[in-house]
Amino acid sequence: MLNEKNRKRYLQILFWGYLLIWALLGINPVHRSDWFLENILVFLAVPYLLYIHRTVRLSTLSYTLIFIFLVLHSIGSHYTYSEVPAGRWVSDWLGWERNHYDRFVHFLWGFLLAMPIFETLRKKVSRKVKAIFIFTCCVIVLVGVLYELMEWAAAVVVASDAGTAFLGTQGDEWDAQKDLLLNLTGAIASMVFLPWVIQKEVKT
Repeated sequence: MLNEKNRKRYLQILFWGYLLIWALLGINPVHRSDWFLENILVFLAVPYLLYIHRTVRLSTLSYTLIFIFLVLHSIGSHYTYSEVPAGRWVSDWLGWERNHYDRFVHFLWGFLLAMPIFETLRKKVSRKVKAIFIFTCCVIVLVGVLYELMEWAAAVVVASDAGTAFLGTQGDEWDAQKDLLLNLTGAIASMVFLPWVIQKEVKT
């Protein structure tokens, strides 16, 4: 367990480290208009985290999980999710036609962010662990639905190329439903396989 001084230093490293990664990945992205759309999430999430970090004291592990997710999202924003090289390499190796990087990140959306959401709800809503497990999964799915609706709206409103890249269905008409299922699966996996971590970190 880090003392307060080391904890503050660690969080500063995460913050400035992410800003550096984000800035580098913002240089000459594959589709600039898609990059702006994808980064709506960052423009909303990072200021919000800065705003609440004094009133909602999340564990260092939660901030680390958020950092990992935002880095993965920034990579997807740079290349567009359907063109991320790592996803393409895996698809070629396994003989898949689709780049599954977006599906991977949708799963991690639930898996990585379940714990920060769990901690926030437990501190602000209820101390009942079982109830918060359920509420956490509901929040994960709700935010996922809102994000899918935002993708759909962007595809309708903005230029066709940017909207298509942002939507990222890759020809799958059930893409949104599969994304939401992966969000939920990731959250449930986090709740099932990491309860001892959650119990330990929430107390710090």
